[in-house]
Amino acid sequence: MSRRNAGLRFQPSGGARTPQVPVGKKQRLRIERLAHDGRGIAFLEGRTWFVAGALPEEEVEARVLAARSQVVEARAERVLVASPLRLAPPCAHAGHCGGCTLQHLPHGEQLALKQRTLAEQLARFADLAPTTWAAPLVGTEFGYRRRARIAVRWDARARQLEVGFRAASSQAIVGIEDCLVLVQPLQPLLRGLPDLLRGFDKPQAVGHVELFQGTASALLLRHTQPLAEADLLRLRAFCQAQGAQLWLQGEGEPQPDQADARLAYRLERWNLELDYRPGDFVQVNAAVNEAMVAQALDWMNPQPGDRVLDLFCGLGNFALPLARQVREVVAVEGVEAMVQRARGNARANGLENLQVFQADLSNPLADAAWARQGFDAVLLDPPRDGAFEAVRQMAATGARRVVYVSCNPATLARDSAELVKQGYQLKKAGILDMFPQTAHVEAMALFEAG
Repeated sequence: MSRRNAGLRFQPSGGARTPQVPVGKKQRLRIERLAHDGRGIAFLEGRTWFVAGALPEEEVEARVLAARSQVVEARAERVLVASPLRLAPPCAHAGHCGGCTLQHLPHGEQLALKQRTLAEQLARFADLAPTTWAAPLVGTEFGYRRRARIAVRWDARARQLEVGFRAASSQAIVGIEDCLVLVQPLQPLLRGLPDLLRGFDKPQAVGHVELFQGTASALLLRHTQPLAEADLLRLRAFCQAQGAQLWLQGEGEPQPDQADARLAYRLERWNLELDYRPGDFVQVNAAVNEAMVAQALDWMNPQPGDRVLDLFCGLGNFALPLARQVREVVAVEGVEAMVQRARGNARANGLENLQVFQADLSNPLADAAWARQGFDAVLLDPPRDGAFEAVRQMAATGARRVVYVSCNPATLARDSAELVKQGYQLKKAGILDMFPQTAHVEAMALFEAG
């Protein structure tokens, strides 16, 4: 090969490769519409741009965060032409903290975005629309979050502990003293935490911190190495001054610092109290959670003689209220620790008509003895990957009504298509505004046998 030819590079059959957009590049863009995750969408030179912090009809200067093929992720750094919908975010950390991404959008528009997301996913993946759209279930726009994870990182070079929330599109930590979406009882804990942890003799031992509010306030500290005795004393004094329980987690499960510590939340409408431990799944929005349970029971219309199946039951959030109204509830959960706590919650609330079983719900239901007697109704509240194996055999349960609570409209749509194949009709659907100021969509759907 000649020296001249040695410098050639063969091009793919499609022609010259389009140059990649460099990270950090600034670009002026006109936003066309909103994506499901609340980012603005723009189109330029054959690429689709997803721009955090931008609204439809705006012109923005955006900085590139990442680029791959024909998709560019960016963040609006300057709004050149603002939408009439744009709000000044009430939080000084909006746009930096990764927790609340939609404070610049009015709450009514946030709800409309979530409603469109659910409708579009049902239409796209299942070619479905409900007979009736339910009004959104809403609570307060701020001050709703009863659980929060606080990021902690030891900067060895600066010999300083960073404490706060993860930044948007980054692993950086934003220092925050007040969080507008956190419930009021946890605010003093959040405000005092940075100085407390930075005063530790061994701050590098701290992994992260979680705050909880239920029947009591609680602080969980995850540590990656043993705490210094003086640091443990500081923690205890801080929690005592704030009236909060202290929980510690090294290797293994979280443990209370005091053996008699008890953390629970109440479902007031049914006079129920559910024990839980830090690390257990609980809905972070207490008001919307109670409204969600009430709506699920209303849609299911349980009768006193019914036998009801609750899949992915967790602590018994739906199963315990159901047991107040029907002859028998069979609740099923995959995590053994949660099964034990659900059983304990049933006993503590005097519900002898509730049975709780452990099962891997990615396996067919018909293989389980508890599924063979049949049910009048089924409620399921699966994780983000949905409940495809369960819904594939729903007709075999004999259930006339199925209430599906979802944290992922895409898997809800996929599973809805399968339920229709099983002979069910989608009667109602609606969103649950569990996370105001974010684009996260929770939804509920009612299916009835045809």
